[in-house]
Amino acid sequence: MTLFEKQVLFARAFGVLILKAFDMDYQVTINEVLRTQSEANRNAEDGAGIKNSLHLLKLAGDINLFYDGRLLTTVEDYRPLGEFWESFSTQDYTMCWGGRFLKPDADHFSIAHEGVK
Repeated sequence: MTLFEKQVLFARAFGVLILKAFDMDYQVTINEVLRTQSEANRNAEDGAGIKNSLHLLKLAGDINLFYDGRLLTTVEDYRPLGEFWESFSTQDYTMCWGGRFLKPDADHFSIAHEGVK
């Protein structure tokens, strides 16, 4: 699968994820999809990300999830959407939810690419 094909797949799945959140009575804002290399480097230095972030390739997105106007932040808050996202995985690609990372990042959704989640 080419990078472009993965970007298209990610964009479509990310849209479905956001619509699912609204169907579950959450409110959603998009936090970050595209990141520059300097931002990725800075996040890595601060311990808040990695230098080869999938945000650089438009293969990752972060959403802010709200319920009744209250920002949700825990892994448990995001678990239903994280598991929904992971259900899109096939033998050809893996959808990754940051709630499963060693350093959890509950609002992060990505498609694995060249060993990066």
